[in-house]
Amino acid sequence: MAILERNGTGGVVHLQMNAPERLNALSDAMLAALQTTLDEIAQDGSARVVVLSGAGKAFCAGHDLREMTAARQAEDGGAAAFKDLFDRCSGVMARIQSMPQPVIAQVHGIATAAGCQLVATCDMAVAADDTRFGVNGVNIGLFCSTPMVALTRNIPRKQAFEMLTTGNFISAARAETLGLINRAVPPETLAQETAALAAQVAGKLGVAVKIGKRAFYDQLDLTTAAAYAHTGAVMVQNMLQSDTEEGIAAFLEKRDPKWTQ
Repeated sequence: MAILERNGTGGVVHLQMNAPERLNALSDAMLAALQTTLDEIAQDGSARVVVLSGAGKAFCAGHDLREMTAARQAEDGGAAAFKDLFDRCSGVMARIQSMPQPVIAQVHGIATAAGCQLVATCDMAVAADDTRFGVNGVNIGLFCSTPMVALTRNIPRKQAFEMLTTGNFISAARAETLGLINRAVPPETLAQETAALAAQVAGKLGVAVKIGKRAFYDQLDLTTAAAYAHTGAVMVQNMLQSDTEEGIAAFLEKRDPKWTQ
């Protein structure tokens, strides 16, 4: 079976990490599969939303420690291999946010270290209410510095620093309160709740969501004045879309829009 399985209908692509025996660790093979598949989906005009989940009892346990340990046998102690690993992992994370389709994490079991980074990187996340989240590398002497980047862009800094320095898990309820996930739901309804969110987003005008996602990330690091200037130009671009004209007309005429995209 493939290490990353792809299926879906109605504009929603479901990707399932399929290495349950290693808790869907971000191994070399998993990172390669994610990068290739996300690149393909980004170019797929029929794909409107991506749902990312994990097979087995966990969402993702982070990097593959067995592979990392093996890399230490190199003459340089693994320095080149580790840099390549973290560069490739960062590339996958960047791709999730640069692709036009929103990506929703469907999380269960545990999401630790780079697995927690993956949740924080996705545009939205729905989790089973018994899920645990952590950036636990400090417990084995490896501070979760790259996961920290995504984590600190999701939750307040003091809470992030506590997670990073104690290695403690937080509950799904706490993750929802802090803003790491959108909502925590009963495990038995996780797939249904995630599918409902994905379907709702997939039902919107695709070009508007594409334009909006790009603008969302572009404006985050700008000053307030620059952000308004940028997003004003983006709204002009959006307004000039023929389907946006149809959407406004349909609203004013109290009917459903007839979009072409």
